[in-house]
Amino acid sequence: MPARQLDYDIIIVGGGLVGAGLACALADLQSGDSKLRIAIIEAVPFRDAAQPSYDDRNIALSQASYRIFQTLGLWQDMIDAATPIESIYVSNRGHFGAVRLHAKDLGVNALGFVAQTRAIGAAFKRRIEQRDNVKLICPASITALEIHNDHADITLKQGQHCSRLSCSLLVGADGAKSKTRELLGIATQTHDHGQSAIVANITPQKPHNNIAYERFTDSGPLALLPMSEQRCALVYSVWHNEVEGMLNLSDEAFLAQLSERFGDRLGKLVKVGQRSSYPLALSRADRTLAKRAVLIGNAAHSLHPVAGQGFNLGVRDIAALAETISDALKENLDIGNDASLGTFRRWRRGDQQRIINFTEGLVSVFSNPLAAVSLLRNLGLVAVDLFPPVKRLLARQTMGIAGKQPRLARGIALNSEGS
Repeated sequence: MPARQLDYDIIIVGGGLVGAGLACALADLQSGDSKLRIAIIEAVPFRDAAQPSYDDRNIALSQASYRIFQTLGLWQDMIDAATPIESIYVSNRGHFGAVRLHAKDLGVNALGFVAQTRAIGAAFKRRIEQRDNVKLICPASITALEIHNDHADITLKQGQHCSRLSCSLLVGADGAKSKTRELLGIATQTHDHGQSAIVANITPQKPHNNIAYERFTDSGPLALLPMSEQRCALVYSVWHNEVEGMLNLSDEAFLAQLSERFGDRLGKLVKVGQRSSYPLALSRADRTLAKRAVLIGNAAHSLHPVAGQGFNLGVRDIAALAETISDALKENLDIGNDASLGTFRRWRRGDQQRIINFTEGLVSVFSNPLAAVSLLRNLGLVAVDLFPPVKRLLARQTMGIAGKQPRLARGIALNSEGS
């Protein structure tokens, strides 16, 4: 009896940056004599890129993410909306000790970049529209799924119409409240940090000189990241009970309070754009793999934004999964085979645990009010700054290049014979 013809090789649930980025990474892979057939299921309508504005939202891209996008040929469509981070300055408000990281000392062009999410999304959208083997099904939502030995079936709802689609591999990239994860019966462990992040764009009096600032305060980390037009992207952690008051302050009062916590390293803070907030929590799926299905990005792990690691962890999920699928295709294996997906899970588990330990450790150590802990962490900052091997280790962690690197992060295309 002939094998059943599936609707798609891969169905990606979630058309945000991680889901769309995965589709871009997979779009040129060959399955036999043809390219992979890929569907992206997205619940909200895709929008054309908005015009640039002062309030553009931005995201930190690590050195590894930059390399991945460059290898995929996507970076040229983002570069005009990306600002290089040439140095990072880490300090603890009201205490001595600081760590300074410089790209030139590490032999790289930048430690990372601050890029407009609008531009990243537009680059992904352009690539997807150029590939006739990638279909965007939008707006639509997944309402049920059935996993079989050789394929997965999903039930799709579009308006009042329901249909069924089949695939070899189902990828859940539908965010922290993942419906895919729920339908797979995968639980999550969540730790509320008791804080929310206030995000906005800021203009300081002095030029930022491509320096990213991470300052630990009594309410949590405060980051100012360099942007275009001498703006800075603010990520400001405050306790939940402070959020409403901070959002309701006048611009002048908000900037005054922010300046009091950040200091005068950038001079007076002269302008703030639209402010918004979101709660901070660590959320991690109990497992990221099920038969014929895998979770990536925030569907698998959602982190505190300290050190800007969350999205970059998702980009490395993209690169590792794309490499796993590429290797299976080269060996004429089913792309949803248990062995390959198990290798992917073990690979990603180490990176995910390392980054979770790193970010949670920073939040824990720098939010502890005990005097003895305060003294130790300040001595620690001094020691890291003065001890080059430890500083290099911290830099590699920040740049996303610690541990095993996917081929895309090493500049090797997936259709290359390199390893």
